[in-house]
Amino acid sequence: MIHFKELNAPRPNINDIADESSAILDKIQSSKQLDDVLNSMKQWDQQRREVGTYLALVYLRFTQNTADEQAKSEKDQSDKMRPKLTELDNRIKKALVQHACRNELEQQVGSQMFSLWESEIPTFDPAIADDLIEESGLESQYTTLTASAEFEFNNETHNHSTIGKYREYADRDVRYGAEQVKWQWFKENGEELDDIYHTMVNLRHGMAQKLGFSNYVELGYLKMCRVDYNQADVARYRQMVQRHVTPLGNIIRRQQAEQLGIEKTMYWDEAVYYHEGNPLPPQEYDAMIKLAQDMFEQQGYGLDKFFKLMTDGGYMDLQSRKGKAGGGYCMSFDTIGMPFIFANFKGTRADVEVFTHEMGHAFQGYMSRNQPWTDYLWPTYESCEIHSMGLEFLTYPQMDLFFGERADQFRRIHLSSSLMFLPYGVSVDEFQHRVYEKPDATRHERHAMWKEIEQTYMPFVDYGDLPHAPKGGRWHDKQHIFRSPFYYIDYTLAQTCALQFWIRAEQNRSQAMEDYVALCKRGGEAPFQQLVKDAHLISPFEEGCLESVVKQSRATLGLE
Repeated sequence: MIHFKELNAPRPNINDIADESSAILDKIQSSKQLDDVLNSMKQWDQQRREVGTYLALVYLRFTQNTADEQAKSEKDQSDKMRPKLTELDNRIKKALVQHACRNELEQQVGSQMFSLWESEIPTFDPAIADDLIEESGLESQYTTLTASAEFEFNNETHNHSTIGKYREYADRDVRYGAEQVKWQWFKENGEELDDIYHTMVNLRHGMAQKLGFSNYVELGYLKMCRVDYNQADVARYRQMVQRHVTPLGNIIRRQQAEQLGIEKTMYWDEAVYYHEGNPLPPQEYDAMIKLAQDMFEQQGYGLDKFFKLMTDGGYMDLQSRKGKAGGGYCMSFDTIGMPFIFANFKGTRADVEVFTHEMGHAFQGYMSRNQPWTDYLWPTYESCEIHSMGLEFLTYPQMDLFFGERADQFRRIHLSSSLMFLPYGVSVDEFQHRVYEKPDATRHERHAMWKEIEQTYMPFVDYGDLPHAPKGGRWHDKQHIFRSPFYYIDYTLAQTCALQFWIRAEQNRSQAMEDYVALCKRGGEAPFQQLVKDAHLISPFEEGCLESVVKQSRATLGLE
């Protein structure tokens, strides 16, 4: 295995890539024999893996240190290449979709690949190439701005990741003070964030119109490759959340206030469920990694060997530091079949949650590394999130390692938080629908949209006298809204599936784990609802699915 430090992916020469792509395209178009077309597809697939590894490594290095000028310059160069790379890929996809051998090809490689291509092809035209480069620049501007934030609090300097640890402090005044400092930054930088987003919205709307769509919503769904559900399905799911989870949210927040001995759960109280504070994992990084190895050794099913491979190979960056981008993600280097986990530990229970979440992504990427085609290495996003969120629940028995005698409290908090996430997740989704359906809205109108949506799905949220957030500004703190439009309902759909894995594991752990591993191995060879069905789960869009999951959760939490 190649150690991460030895991984090298030089910048490809775009002219050489174009020449090779043209040669592949000519062979595909002139070939009448199935084997000849498949051989050309394999050559193209290898090219995509090499280019993809370069792009992944460039993005990783930029987010590891957003102040590194060389890393930023290389990312700018890669951003400029992307539209041309997309154009070259699209030409080949079109040729394959329209090929006389298509039926035979589908029998050989599966129909999902063609469904993905038919979704992707309409999302690009050379006419929007410059717009895509500008969009990437705006996304980098947002990332750099938020990564550069410094918060002076409690005699320490914090970034967006580390200031978050105070949300779980037992001392209520400390929690409140940290939120004051954080949201004051958003107030001071709110105009710039609004300006960045306003430019993004107008740019994306313009691209949609150039491509023949009425607005960016249609384009966004195609870019997300939602091949087996549509806007109406998502809207219906949001209504299910409002009907079944929002009322439960009111109950959880009232119970939380009683547990904390306060009159009402305010925004700065939401992350704390026990008066003495939430259970905490070990604060030492090496101790966390050792416990993680113990956890996966107990769990087995290949997770033990895989985690050792990740640690020995250096394929994780988990500690927060100045200049490092916030959040967490998993990516893969497809030429070597290895994933990479990026996170920001901050000394709270969330470290364990984020770590197991990203490990779920990484494990799936590794288990499906032998899929023969790049398009099948990863599924579409909502399916990806089943692997990550599912592992959070499937590691419940091992949480005793991290939290000892308070492990039951952790499990209760995690289950409660998972349910409370659903109303927030659908709020983020509906907000984006409204924004892109009304692209000419003013900055003030967008904040009003958020306030109205928030009241619909999360009437239990009370920001008190915090700066910025009460005026409809909370969405500024959600990077997906800026950088990954429409990538959020995916988490809520996957959460509904992950909760089903939890319920099934309570009934038959070995069968649940076998189905989970089998799902990971399949990668993206089928669309979302087919993968869900084959894993013996129920589609979140099916009437009664969410209601059943919520009922079981309420019983476990004693909220019947």
